[in-house]
Amino acid sequence: MGWRTDEANTAGGPRARGPVARNRRWGVILAGGDGVRLQPLTRLICGDDRPKQFCPLFDGCTLLGHTICRAERSIPDEQILFALTHKHRDFYAHELDGFESQRIVQPANKGTAPPILFSILSIEKMDEDALIAFIPSDHYYPDEACFTAVLESAFEAAEEHPQSVVLVGAQPTYPEVEYGWISLGAAIGHDSGNRTNELYRVRGFLEKPSLDVAQTLLGEHSAWNTFVMVGHVRAFREMVTQAVPDLLEGVRRAPLWSGSETYIEESVYNQVLSADFSKQVLSPEAVRLLVLRARDLGWSDLGHPGRVLAVLEESGTKPRWWTKELRKGMAVAATPRPESAVA
Repeated sequence: MGWRTDEANTAGGPRARGPVARNRRWGVILAGGDGVRLQPLTRLICGDDRPKQFCPLFDGCTLLGHTICRAERSIPDEQILFALTHKHRDFYAHELDGFESQRIVQPANKGTAPPILFSILSIEKMDEDALIAFIPSDHYYPDEACFTAVLESAFEAAEEHPQSVVLVGAQPTYPEVEYGWISLGAAIGHDSGNRTNELYRVRGFLEKPSLDVAQTLLGEHSAWNTFVMVGHVRAFREMVTQAVPDLLEGVRRAPLWSGSETYIEESVYNQVLSADFSKQVLSPEAVRLLVLRARDLGWSDLGHPGRVLAVLEESGTKPRWWTKELRKGMAVAATPRPESAVA
């Protein structure tokens, strides 16, 4: 399975096509978010304010557990790192038993950019030819085989376009106003064996559009930003060096991960500004990005209880915590809050 493209690779011409060597693949599971918008539901299910990635929403397995299985199908398990936040230790310690040496623990949640930058620098130190996949730990996919096929295609695309970062975009199905939208540019290639996954340049990003704008985007060439991204470690570093040089230098002050559990020093992290990777890196550096649009991904970010309810109703799933009393409580919690919050 390979990619057709209409241009030569600027780093020496097109690369050989075929599966990317597994030993070059690294994964970073982003599991440090607070998930405050879903806390009304996680509190009903678990009796505490745990972030959604540590909650067994659909069966006995947490969202983080599903994400680990998702990553292990494509990436050697010893090369999967976990970006975590220290205050969640009671929730992740047991689940990540056996992965102690692969934990990167930040003292506080300062957005997605700092842990991503720390992971990029750490992996580059270990493997200068690494291909990295960043995978959020709190999302839902109804068809895991479909996700795996898309991730494999993203690795192949990143191998063939080593100066670009490949974003996985989901085909929009309705005018969602709480997702990040990607306006797509020209198609530059597609999986020759599967036309449901297509590769495009990026025209721009729009976060949480109005309903009118979302309806317009739905009728245009667009994708939802799943925040799953794959790229050569050098492509990631060059992108962040251009977009947020000060933030990058701040993160460099911390001792990098080198094969054992790493706690980023609070004294260093206090000097690091909070930053959103989508807004402050991806959006201004759109020219460096490619989007792999997947038509049948069925992705949801489970940003509020209403989305969880929709997934349960669509799939016909009744998890163990599903009771008549909890169903009533969930119906109340399912109303999205108008104010914005970090997912």
